[in-house]
Amino acid sequence: MNIVSILGYIVGLGLIIYGIIENGDPLSNFWSASSVMIVIGGTVGAVMIGYPWKIIKNMPKMIFMMLKPKKYKPEKYIEQMVEYAKIARTKSLLALEDSANTCPDPFMKSSLMLIVDANDSERVKAMLDDAINFMCDRHEENWSIWEKASSLAPAFGMIGTLIGLINMLANLQENPDGLGAGMSVALITTFYGCILANVFLTPVANRLKAIHSEEVLCMEIVKEGSLAIISGANPRYIQEKLEFMLPKKKEGKEKSKN
Repeated sequence: MNIVSILGYIVGLGLIIYGIIENGDPLSNFWSASSVMIVIGGTVGAVMIGYPWKIIKNMPKMIFMMLKPKKYKPEKYIEQMVEYAKIARTKSLLALEDSANTCPDPFMKSSLMLIVDANDSERVKAMLDDAINFMCDRHEENWSIWEKASSLAPAFGMIGTLIGLINMLANLQENPDGLGAGMSVALITTFYGCILANVFLTPVANRLKAIHSEEVLCMEIVKEGSLAIISGANPRYIQEKLEFMLPKKKEGKEKSKN
């Protein structure tokens, strides 16, 4: 479970609520059912209009992915590729078929089978690049829906505020004493839109991007390792080459272990 994200929500919402009630103001001042319906209803409706159902239906799955993401460890991928390089060097490229059959990672398994099938490096590179690019396109569709929703929520918050102001001004002559209360209710919708966008929607998009970057790094390691195996490179050289792809902090830890 991604405890950091959950803790972030608790801290963010907790401090916002604390800021509201610190001076003794009741939380009821910040509640309006109609404002909630305008912001959430408008945002959801606009997203449903702009995106196909196949992406919309995956939104709950994306939230689960953010809260409980798959762990990608580039160091483990490097160790595996170096081990495969040793097998190919001491035995043969065909000996990698047994390793491919037991490989749990689909992308790594496909890359090994391309090596076993005696494809040249250019063809392997092209096919693996295509696989990475197609995955990037799919993932971009997933996080773009959250980014779009985060831009729509404040807009519908402003629409709700305009609705409140129009109603308030229309009744100004009949109830001039209600100006302050009417203004407060009108501004709540903008408040909801900003909270929804900046506390919920944008963080989900950013977290999905971070998970995507980790997966792409591991796939790039597999690709570069596969090309090095095809070229017959020394396993030690392959390890050093792949370690350069790690972030500096991780690279230093990996080298210290060796």
